[in-house]
Amino acid sequence: MARTLTRAPRRPGVHPVDEVLRPDKLALYGAQHVLAFYAGAVIVPILLAGAIKLSEAQLAYLINADLFTCGIASIIQSVGFWRIGVRLPLLQGVTFTAVAPMISIGLAQGGGVPGLRAIYGAIIIAGIVTFVIAPFFSRLIRFFPPIVTGTVILCIGLVLLPVAAGEAGGGVGSKDFGAVKNMALAGVTLLLILAIYKLFRGFVATIAVLIGLVGGTLIGWLFNFTHFGEVSRVDWLGVTTPFHYGAPTFKLAAIISMIVVMLITAVETTGDVFATGEIVEKPIDKDDVARALRADGLATTLGGLLNSFPYTCFAENVGLVRLTKVKSRYVVATAGLIMIVIGLIPKIGALVAAIPAPVLGGAGFALFGTVAVIGVQTLRRVDFHDERNVVILAVSLGLALIPVGFPNFYDKLGEGVRTIVASGITMGSLAAIILNLVFNVWGGKHNLVHRVMPTPHADEQLTIDQVNELSREDFVGMFGPLFQGMQWLAEKAYGARPFEDVYDLRRAFHDALFEAPAEQQLELIRKYPDLAGAATRERRLGVLSIADQAFAGLDRLSADEYHSFDDLNKAYREKFGFPLVVAVRENTKETILKAGSARLHNSPVAEQATALVEIAKIANLRLMDLVEEPAVEEPAVERAGTA
Repeated sequence: MARTLTRAPRRPGVHPVDEVLRPDKLALYGAQHVLAFYAGAVIVPILLAGAIKLSEAQLAYLINADLFTCGIASIIQSVGFWRIGVRLPLLQGVTFTAVAPMISIGLAQGGGVPGLRAIYGAIIIAGIVTFVIAPFFSRLIRFFPPIVTGTVILCIGLVLLPVAAGEAGGGVGSKDFGAVKNMALAGVTLLLILAIYKLFRGFVATIAVLIGLVGGTLIGWLFNFTHFGEVSRVDWLGVTTPFHYGAPTFKLAAIISMIVVMLITAVETTGDVFATGEIVEKPIDKDDVARALRADGLATTLGGLLNSFPYTCFAENVGLVRLTKVKSRYVVATAGLIMIVIGLIPKIGALVAAIPAPVLGGAGFALFGTVAVIGVQTLRRVDFHDERNVVILAVSLGLALIPVGFPNFYDKLGEGVRTIVASGITMGSLAAIILNLVFNVWGGKHNLVHRVMPTPHADEQLTIDQVNELSREDFVGMFGPLFQGMQWLAEKAYGARPFEDVYDLRRAFHDALFEAPAEQQLELIRKYPDLAGAATRERRLGVLSIADQAFAGLDRLSADEYHSFDDLNKAYREKFGFPLVVAVRENTKETILKAGSARLHNSPVAEQATALVEIAKIANLRLMDLVEEPAVEEPAVERAGTA
C-alpha cells in the first residue's frame, strides 16, 4: 500500500525519522500501522477475560482501555519528552509475555474483578521498577544471552498454545467444549489465515491474522456463533477512568512475577530499538535504550492506572517500517492518535468482545506458534555442544510445561508461592536466568553472550578502558578481523581514541567504513566469502566467517539448499561483481535466500551501499563479542541533537 504513494520532498537536513508528512499520508500510514497491530493488541484482554471469567461487558471495557492506553504509550515512545521515549517509529502494544502470569495472578485471587485489581497492582509496581532501572539496564542485559532469551520466547509460545487450544474448543468450561462445530470454526479461521499467507505478500500478509479474525467472525455469525446484543446496549462514546474496577491490591508474589515479565520485555524492547535504528539508519546508543525503557515503564504504570496491561515495542510494526520504508516517527504518533479515538468508542470494544472463542483459538495457533518458532530461531545461535546450555534449556522447558500439563500441580502450595510457580512463563524464565547464572556466570565460564572471537584476556570481554590502553599494534590486531582482516579500518579508528564507550568505538569504525574511498569500499566488500559456498562446506574460511555462518545454520544445509545458495551466489556475482553480503547472525537460511533474491533487482550503486550497511552490522555483532557494554550512568545534561 505504502509504496504506491509519492512522498513530498523532505526539508534539507531533516532526518527521515523526524520528517512530518502531509496530513493525508500521516493518516493513511498511521491507519496501516493500526491494522497491522490490532489483532495482537486485542487478543491479550480477550484471553485474560476468558481465563479469569470476566463478563462480555467487562471485556469490552478492557479492550477500549487497552487501545486508549496503547495510543498514549505509542505517542510517548515516538514523540517523547524529557528523557522518556526513544523518538523512533516504534509502536507500543501489550506484551504476550504477560498473558500467562496475569492469568495466574488473577486466578490466585479467585478471578473476576478481585483478580483484575491484583493484576493492576502488580503492573503499576513493575512499571515503576522498569522506569527506575532503565538507565542501568545495560548491566543486566548481559545476563540475557541467546540461551536465556531463546528459552523464554520458546516457553511463551509453548505455554500459550494450550490457551489457543482451549479457545478453539469453545472455551474451557463452556457447556459445548470440544464440540465438532467449535473445532470446525477454529479450523476454518486458521485455514483462512494460512491461505492469506500463501496467496499474498507485503502488507496484506502482515494483517492476515486480522483478516482471519474478521472472516471467522462473519462465518460464526452465519452459523449462530456470534451474538452482537452487547454492541447495541453500549454507548457510542466513553472514557476509560482510572481504577475503574476499584483500588488495586498489591501482592508480593504477583509483583515479583510481573517484574520478571518486564525484565524479559526490556530485552525485547532493546532488540527492537536496535533493529529499528538499523532500518531507519539512525545510530543507537545507551541513552536511546534508556529512553525507550523509561517509556515502557511509564506506559506500563499508566496501564495499571487506566485498566490496561504491560507495554513493549511491537515487533510486527518494526517489520512494517522495513516493508513500507516509511521512517517518520510521526506516522506512529498518528497511529497512536487513531488508537486513542478508537478507544473512546465503546461499541468497537463490544464488537471485538463478540468474536467467538473458536475464532480466537484458530488465530491463536498461528500467533503463538509463530512466537515459539522465533524462540527456536534464537536458540540456533546457542552452542549446544556445551552441555551446560543443554541443561539450561531442558530444565527450563520442563518447569515451564508443568502448569500446562498439570494445572493443579501446585494447588497445595501457599497462595503467594503459587502465583509465581503456577505461571509456566514465569517459571521457565526464572529457571533460564538462574541456571545461566549458575552454569555460565558463577560457574566460571564467564561468556555471558555467545562469543565467537578470542580476546587477549582469554575468557572475558574487554572493558573500554582496556581498549583505550591498547597499543596501535594490539588494537589493529584485535579489531582488524572485524572487517575480514582489512587493517586500514582499524588503523583509522585507532586515531579516534580515547573512546567513551563501546558505542563510541563502534561509531569510529562506522566513520572509517563509510568515509573510505569507493575503491577501498569495493575492495572490502570483495573480501567477504560466498554464503554457504564451497569454502563454508570445506571449512576453509576464517574462524569468524565460519562462526557467523554457523549462527544461521549455513554449514549444515541439505543438498537442495546448498544448490539454491550456489545459484544465488553465482547470479549475484555475475550481476554486481562482488559477493552477496548479509549479516547472517540476524537471519535464517530462509530469510537470507529471500532477501538475496530480492536484492538481485537492485541497481549496482544501491547494492554496494546495502553491502556496506550489512558489513557494518556484521562488525557490530563481532564487536559486542569483544568489548563489554558499559554500566550506564544517568546523563547530567540532555544529549545534544535529540528532539
